[in-house]
Amino acid sequence: MGTGAITGYIDVAQVALYAFWIFFFSLAFYLHREGKREGWPLELDGKGDTLREGVGGMPMPKTYDLANGQGSRTLPGPAPASYELKAKSTGPSAGYPIEPTGDSEPDFTWQSSAATNEFEPKYSLVPLSFGTLKAAFYAMLLAAPLAICGAIFTGYFMAPMMRRKVKPLIELMEALPTVVLGFLAGLWLAPFVENNLLGIFSVLVILPLSILLMSFIWVQLPSELRYRIPDGWEAGILIPAIVAFTALSFAIATPLEALFFGGDMRFYLTNELGISYDQRNAMVVGFAMGFAVIPTIFSIAEDAIFTVPKHLTYGSLALGATPWQSLYRVVLPTASPGIFSALMIGMGRAVGETMIVLMATGNTPIMDINIFEGMRTLAANIAVEIPESEVDSTHYRILFLAALVLFMFTFMFNTVAEVIRQRLRDKYSTI
Repeated sequence: MGTGAITGYIDVAQVALYAFWIFFFSLAFYLHREGKREGWPLELDGKGDTLREGVGGMPMPKTYDLANGQGSRTLPGPAPASYELKAKSTGPSAGYPIEPTGDSEPDFTWQSSAATNEFEPKYSLVPLSFGTLKAAFYAMLLAAPLAICGAIFTGYFMAPMMRRKVKPLIELMEALPTVVLGFLAGLWLAPFVENNLLGIFSVLVILPLSILLMSFIWVQLPSELRYRIPDGWEAGILIPAIVAFTALSFAIATPLEALFFGGDMRFYLTNELGISYDQRNAMVVGFAMGFAVIPTIFSIAEDAIFTVPKHLTYGSLALGATPWQSLYRVVLPTASPGIFSALMIGMGRAVGETMIVLMATGNTPIMDINIFEGMRTLAANIAVEIPESEVDSTHYRILFLAALVLFMFTFMFNTVAEVIRQRLRDKYSTI
């Protein structure tokens, strides 16, 4: 393929990208304008028994009537049963605060159904978008450090024979169906975390410290003893240490919980500190979805580090740099485009994940950064509610709008990743 053809394809891709962003900003401007309107026009349907909205044509019960010509509607009845429904909340205000029925202040709310007929659906996509980003954040908080550090050791320090066994094993994790991971997270991991909450936090604190301690002890050993272990096989010694310190963390958690938290850390958090705890929460999602994202990030980052030309590393070592200095000054800058791409692809995977968040979050559309609270994501909301929505209804169309927002999230992450990757590659290509 000639250079002219490649340039033509690049130009077409750029034009498509510009067209997409023009469409995106046009849609945002339209939603902004419609959300600022004071109300949707109403009209009688000619039969005298219903009122129909001028936009969307949703039928309203006859008991609703227009009051004072202000565009507000009042439900007849005594004061406790009256509702003031502001007209600006009756349209599909997907990105603006909605005045929920019976509430005093506007709020971002998703509530598509209720048990009573005197109900106005609330279709704010803000809590769903917040839940999507929250789930992705906690998943990446676990997956990114483990995957990147594992890729660095596997691609740069590990012995070739050991690498040929470890890398396929980690990549095999990616073949696990997410529905199985979600099932295990919801039915086994969530109760386990709830019953061993202090043990989980103990592992997160003690395990990194134990690895540093073992590294210090390894350096202090006599040279003739350390040289008996081939280079790159040191990680094998850590495996029994990790298992032992993990068991120790759970063993000391019970007396510590009895000493500091009255024997029940969850009860202490809820009743003493006022922190609500849901069994299916963001922590469980972070563990399960982080486990699903780790193979993707690890595989791409490890390939980027391993494919750094060897003459760069050998030249750095020949000039007197240590292996760690060569890693920091030469290998990581050269592999940075691939590492960043791995992180962004992992982030896109976490944003678009469906089955794990569907089974392990509780699907509560709330806006709370608390790690012990659940959430509802865009993908899970579409999976739950699309079978129940009526075709061509407002609910049905809002779900398609949610799918468009989810697509824009993943498109934005991939676009930013590609732009930054190109700049990093141009910057470090001359090393």
